[in-house]
Amino acid sequence: MSLKQLKYPIGIYNPIKKPSEKQLNQWIEDIESFPERISKLTRQLTTEQLQWRYRPEGWSIKQVVHHCADSHLNSIMRFKLALTEDKPTIRPYYEDRWAELVDGNYDDLSTTLFFIEALHAKWVKLLRSLNTEDLARVYVHPEHKAEFNLAETIGNYAWHGNHHLAHIENALKFKGNFPEIEN
Repeated sequence: MSLKQLKYPIGIYNPIKKPSEKQLNQWIEDIESFPERISKLTRQLTTEQLQWRYRPEGWSIKQVVHHCADSHLNSIMRFKLALTEDKPTIRPYYEDRWAELVDGNYDDLSTTLFFIEALHAKWVKLLRSLNTEDLARVYVHPEHKAEFNLAETIGNYAWHGNHHLAHIENALKFKGNFPEIEN
């Protein structure tokens, strides 16, 4: 197995600027089911299992779960900014630094899983309300020096959730010990 396969177990996200209605619905369903899927994977894990990493030098399972809450909170804020302002410039954050904070390393996932469930319920309600005009609205990401429309952003976050679920599955599969890694 290569380091790239461990880092991107479902592949790198390829943006679709104008997805079909069927694709959008699938993405929203992925976002809607994410809380249940991450809870199912993690709610019975021991403290030792929560320490397992999905790749060498990668985050632990608990950091991945806490990161998903942080990332998806930022996402709903980006959606709301794009829906209420004209091409707002979003504020990026240092996700690697956030993962090192005390709440990113807490062994009890219960409040974070509850937060993800509540956040996703609110987020999906918003996503299901978007019309064609709304989906075309954009925000500017200063790190990428690019505009992102809300339709493609839905796909990005559906991928993001599935990407991190695959990370957790790999951490559990390898029990934090990795086979020979190819570069």
